[in-house]
Amino acid sequence: MRISFATAPLAVAIFGVTAMPSSAAASSLLGAGTMAQPSRLEKVMFDVRGGAKTKTRRKTGKRTASLSSLGSEKKTATGKKAVGATKEKPSAISDTMQKYKAILPLTRIYITMIGVVTLMGLVLGEELAQGLLALDPIRVMYGLELWRPFTAACFMGKPSISWLMSAYYLFEYGSSLERAYGTAQHLIFLLWQIGLLTVLSALLGQPFFAQPVITSMLHVLSRSMPKQKVKWLIFNVPYWSLPYGLMASDVLQAQSPMAALPHIMGILSGHFYFFHKFVWPKMGGEDWLAAPDFISQRLDPNARSESKKSVSAALKARKKGKGRKLGGK
Repeated sequence: MRISFATAPLAVAIFGVTAMPSSAAASSLLGAGTMAQPSRLEKVMFDVRGGAKTKTRRKTGKRTASLSSLGSEKKTATGKKAVGATKEKPSAISDTMQKYKAILPLTRIYITMIGVVTLMGLVLGEELAQGLLALDPIRVMYGLELWRPFTAACFMGKPSISWLMSAYYLFEYGSSLERAYGTAQHLIFLLWQIGLLTVLSALLGQPFFAQPVITSMLHVLSRSMPKQKVKWLIFNVPYWSLPYGLMASDVLQAQSPMAALPHIMGILSGHFYFFHKFVWPKMGGEDWLAAPDFISQRLDPNARSESKKSVSAALKARKKGKGRKLGGK
């Protein structure tokens, strides 16, 4: 009789059962109700099918992995990364968009218009762009091409170093004005500057006046705090002299006195606004350049509530003060 290797363990198991004495069988039957030790047959069967052994595993120094110890990165039980385990760094585009949205609204709109007009100038070409975007009083009045004053206030030529500097000045001074006086008042300022500079540009033959708008912003800021020291190039100069310093630098770079004309226009239009907004009311005149209520409520909804809170707080502090009785000391 031939016994194959597959049936050898089974034969050994049967032989062990038959060879087991009766006392061992009795003890196994008596301990059936308790936690009896596994028999030789059970051990062989476990070995045959490859199951877990009943012997306890020796403790080693190695630790088994668990769900809480899968490493610094959070992973699932299958070893894959869990959703939201690591925060992705924002891309350059999303970071730029966040910074763009953080700009104050009116300054952001103005910068966007400058970018759009500059792109149109690059696409259309210099001659066609000037014919479409430049200020033309006859076409504005008789042809009703009402976009020309606004495009003339936004066109700064081809992208260059001077273009970048002008855009930076516009962002810096425009944001400072809008932050100081509010979006509604800044809108009134820009509308008056565009109107005044449209008239001056038509009289002096200037097709574009983006640089005068920037100079007018700087002039109003410099007159608001004239004695404050600011750094220009390597010098510390009073704030009121900064518009004239920029005008002198442009004249020296262009080597022509005509480069001072846009700065002179901006200083004149900015001084007109500053005088009638801040000086004339102190002399007893009416502040007729103040933003209307409906614009203030629309663009600066929190400004009125904050002013009411400050007035009510001042009245409460005044009521708490102790007054003197008539005839008292």
